[in-house]
Amino acid sequence: MTKELILEFSDNDLVPFLFGEYNDHLSYLEKKLDIHISDRGNLLRISGDEEPIGKAKTVLLSLYNRLEEEERHNITRADIDGELRFLSSGKPKDKNSKNSDQIVIKTKNKTIVPRSPNQAKYLKLISKHDMVFGLGPAGTGKTYLSVAAGVDMYLKGEVERLIFTRPAVEAGENLGFLPGDMKEKIDPYLRPIYDALQDMLPWDFLIKKMEIGEIEIAPLAFMRGRTLARSFIILDEAQNTTAAQMKMFLTRMGEASHMVITGDSTQTDLPNHIKSGLSEAIDILGGVKDIGFMKFDAKDVIRHGLVRKIINAYDRHNK
Repeated sequence: MTKELILEFSDNDLVPFLFGEYNDHLSYLEKKLDIHISDRGNLLRISGDEEPIGKAKTVLLSLYNRLEEEERHNITRADIDGELRFLSSGKPKDKNSKNSDQIVIKTKNKTIVPRSPNQAKYLKLISKHDMVFGLGPAGTGKTYLSVAAGVDMYLKGEVERLIFTRPAVEAGENLGFLPGDMKEKIDPYLRPIYDALQDMLPWDFLIKKMEIGEIEIAPLAFMRGRTLARSFIILDEAQNTTAAQMKMFLTRMGEASHMVITGDSTQTDLPNHIKSGLSEAIDILGGVKDIGFMKFDAKDVIRHGLVRKIINAYDRHNK
């Protein structure tokens, strides 16, 4: 039986951000929930089956509340998908709820919220443990959320430095043949980290902090022999480390530091005869109480919906 619900939003300045350009967000929600939404100014009339109408109401009110709290207003389809994931999981998303794991990170450029229950759990682990492994397929937010957590700690003064590193294994022995100096040769392999930082911090602020060494982005080989104290350190693409490199990195951890190691053990670029340092570390450290492990899967992918289907298809093929 078709039901009808009317929603009214008091702040007319926020309505365009909630509804999306040319009502794109409303159209997307209609398609996802098989409902009909018509608008007149700041008033919405939602019709359809009772359950999807209730979901639409929850999603729209949650996003509207977020817009009220944020200084920079930016709602996307991915945010709608995130709200729907929390609804499907049956876990409370309201950060004021007693049982909620919700963590909101406010950087200089944007407010970052988890878009799945596992992303919320991941941020919670990072806040509780000095070392966390974020494991799973591409597009699950492993790197982006860890960068956000690091930036948050840095801006609050909880750490003095941010250090981001990746193994440049793809370059291999051909690195010397690439044009440019060492920084220009290595930068393409560290681009995802630069992109995440630029999303969260103003460019002039980022450049200044990199110049004085408080924010450092470097290949894994540059970590050897160092003790990294009072720092937030991220090792990205850890599946491309050898066992020796992984042990070297993990033992760089110094006083008052935090480490996050991210990777997907199914996507290693190492030669077939070399075991991934990430896989070995999981085997060796899996029982260590003070280390957090977060395993993402295809349902946590927050990129285009096809990415999730592609990952599932490859998993079925490999099995």
